Amino acid sequence: MSHPRLYIPGPTEVNDDVLAAQTKPMIGHRGDEFPKRFYSLIDRLKQILLTEQHVYITASSGSGLQETAVRNAIRPGRKVLNMVTGSFGDRWQQVSVANGKESVRVDLPWGQPVRPEDVDQHLAAGGFDAITIVHNETSTGTMSDVGAIAALVRERYPDVLLLVDAVSSASGVRIPFDEWGLDMLLTASQKAFALPPGLGFTAVSERLLTRAATVPHRGWYFDLLLLEKYAGGGRTTPATPAISLLNAADLQFDRILAEGLEARWARHETCMEMTHAWAEQYGFELFPAPGYESRTVTCVSNNLDIDVPAMIAHAKRHNMIIGNGYGKLKNKAFRIAHMGELTPANMEELFEILDEYLS
Repeated sequence: MSHPRLYIPGPTEVNDDVLAAQTKPMIGHRGDEFPKRFYSLIDRLKQILLTEQHVYITASSGSGLQETAVRNAIRPGRKVLNMVTGSFGDRWQQVSVANGKESVRVDLPWGQPVRPEDVDQHLAAGGFDAITIVHNETSTGTMSDVGAIAALVRERYPDVLLLVDAVSSASGVRIPFDEWGLDMLLTASQKAFALPPGLGFTAVSERLLTRAATVPHRGWYFDLLLLEKYAGGGRTTPATPAISLLNAADLQFDRILAEGLEARWARHETCMEMTHAWAEQYGFELFPAPGYESRTVTCVSNNLDIDVPAMIAHAKRHNMIIGNGYGKLKNKAFRIAHMGELTPANMEELFEILDEYLS
């Protein structure tokens, strides 16, 4: 390869044609041509996110959409339940507090998922407008069963909005937004979508838009009602969109749908199974609780006490980049992503190089 292949949980590899699409000439976003492109993107994004409700595209990272969620969903005098199982759940709780929301933080051990009983225990106290959950905690390689959690919330706490961070799982894993009754699913371009960083994608329920109308001080850039006013009125976006990135998304959405969503999800799962088998043959343990392993990034415990930086350096010398453990897991674990454009053949190439180091 002309550049190191990325096996890290973002940014991920981007197809050469998709990269090249960013070099198309600029067009005016208030002209006649751009809205046609934009609404075609919206239609295809709905297919990918498995929803017939509202979807929006922002020029931001996923963290921007975390802020969107809490600014639009939480009314004065009400609380948000922030479930924290790793670094990105922690970030969402920090975002909640930074926006002046009353947060009830629930810390679970890293590597454990959020379970329905955890949610039930805390929502039972009452006074909550919403709950935030990271579906796929990138820092630990742990995936929570959001479908089961959503079923509990819809049955027992119908007025609580369910806000889900799927930054590192959406498009690589089946997340049926409408079927599960979610209220906001947020994700970003640089993970399983295999696009350059800089775009946020979100699906939003009608329930959340109704709630937002009762929330003062939603801000401007991330005001869902303003985004809906423009998108619903045929005027695309309130602020200048990231036209070059949207050109890349235009091609990549076609590529995703041409592969087929079922086939794409299956490819991610196959690569996960290969990674698990490789790790386990050496006696490595997987960091997440059994049964809750991510299908887009594997977090491997360093129970064999290998020199993780040395192994990462060995892979880099062979033009392959893997990840160290995140935050407090640095050198105590390492992470191998298998998302976006990566194929089983790519995984085999990586394992051959890692085998050289371990042997």
